[in-house]
Formats: sequence, C-alpha cells, structure tokens
Amino acid sequence: MQPILDFLSEYSPPIQALMGTLFTWGVTALGASIVFFFKAVNQKVLDAMLGMAAGVMIAASFWSLLAPAIEMAKEVSSMPEWFPAVTGFITGALFIAGLDKLLPHLHLGGKMEEAEGIPTSWRRSVLLVLAITLHNIPEGLAIGVAFGAVVHGFSSATLGAALALAIGIGLQNFPEGAAVSVPLRREGMSRWKSFLYGQASGVVEPIFGVIGALAVLSMRPVLPYALSFAAGAMIFVVVEELIPEAHRSGNEDLVSMSVIGGFSIMMTLDVALG
Repeated sequence: MQPILDFLSEYSPPIQALMGTLFTWGVTALGASIVFFFKAVNQKVLDAMLGMAAGVMIAASFWSLLAPAIEMAKEVSSMPEWFPAVTGFITGALFIAGLDKLLPHLHLGGKMEEAEGIPTSWRRSVLLVLAITLHNIPEGLAIGVAFGAVVHGFSSATLGAALALAIGIGLQNFPEGAAVSVPLRREGMSRWKSFLYGQASGVVEPIFGVIGALAVLSMRPVLPYALSFAAGAMIFVVVEELIPEAHRSGNEDLVSMSVIGGFSIMMTLDVALG
C-alpha cells in the first residue's frame, strides 16, 4: 500500500477525494457489469453481499468516522468530547431521513406501490437507481471528509485511514451495482442498458467526495461534526435500507454472518492502514 500512499500524498485533498471516489464508482460499475455474464444472481449470494456491505458501513462509521471525531473533539472544542460526535451523528441521520422522504425511490425487490418519497410517474428502473444513489451520498461525503481531515494534522486522521475507508466502501459498492443491474436485466432490459443504470448510482460519490473535502479544508473546528455527520448518515442507510433488503428473502442467519464478515474486513483495513 505504501506506493499508493506516496502517490496520493502528492495531490491536494480534493483531488485525493476525487481519485478515491472514482475508484468506488468504478467498483460500482464492476458490480453492475455482472449483467454481461449472468441474467440472474442467486438470491442467497445477493443477500450475503448486501449483508457484507452493511457490515463494512457499520465498521467504517465507527473506526473511520466516529472514533476519530471523538479524538479530534478533545483538541478543537471546549464542549464535552462526546457532544460534537452525538450532534453530528444525529444530524447526519436526520439529513438522510429527510432525503428519504423527499426523493422518489424504490427499494430492491419492492413493488411499485411501495415506492417512497414524493409521488412520481418515473419508471421502476429510475426509482431503483435513486434508492442506491440515496445511500451513495453519505459514502461520498465520508471519503471526502476523511481525506480533507488529513491536512489538519490530527493523529487520528491519516492518509492511510482515508485510503482504507475508500477501499472498504469500494468493496461494498460491488453488490450495490449488481443489485440494481441484475433485477433490471431479469425484467427484460438489455444488458447494456441494465449496466448503465447500475453504474449510474455511483455517480454521486465523486461529486460529494470533492464537496466533503472542500468543506473541511479551512474549517478545522467543524471536522468532528463533519465526520460524525457522515457516520450518522451511513448508519441510517444500513438500518433503513441495506439490512431490511437483505432480509426480504428470509436468509437472516446468512445475512447476519455476512454483516460480521463485512465488519471484520473493514475493521482490519482501518487498523492495518490507519
């Protein structure tokens, strides 16, 4: 990993965040490309991948975001060290909850009458993409804030930790791309069009990654709030979307072990690189 870290260190945080989120978008596209080889994916495999994604996001929320936020709060705030973390965490969850109420979307495996958000006549394919796009927003923000935090010299914010976060989120983006493209292919959409829709959900990550990095570059006291904001947004997505979707087919035990596996992978990445 050292050559990658040396390469990244030559660039500014917004560029680092852009490269990190272009990687995560690329893995989303890689997952979506499954439709070129398969018209369907075994439901147990898909549920296991979604469970792994949930585990990665839970671990990233603590190891890469909340724990550093609490450490930073000791240095930049006169408030109790838990206050910025709790405030940011709750605000992040409320932000995504608000988007969830406004943005038209349809959860994987759901029927059209189960679509959420503002009523619309948009097609099922668009609503499925928007559901995944919704939880790619906090992922992009998390990566951007992690890279932006490095320049402020906190011991808990390192380039290795930001890279670990990008790798972890990239890994869990693979099943998300497949989870959009494969159902669309199964419903009769062409392979190429299914792929385009599947990878489209990852487009927002580079956008919000750069926004996140820029937002914290010149605002050192905001960092604990920004990191915990991203954590709250990610945990909301896990609880409200990923785990319920993975449980739809009754594979609860498999999903639970996959969550443990995903958490272990992300924890290992963060501790090893951070």
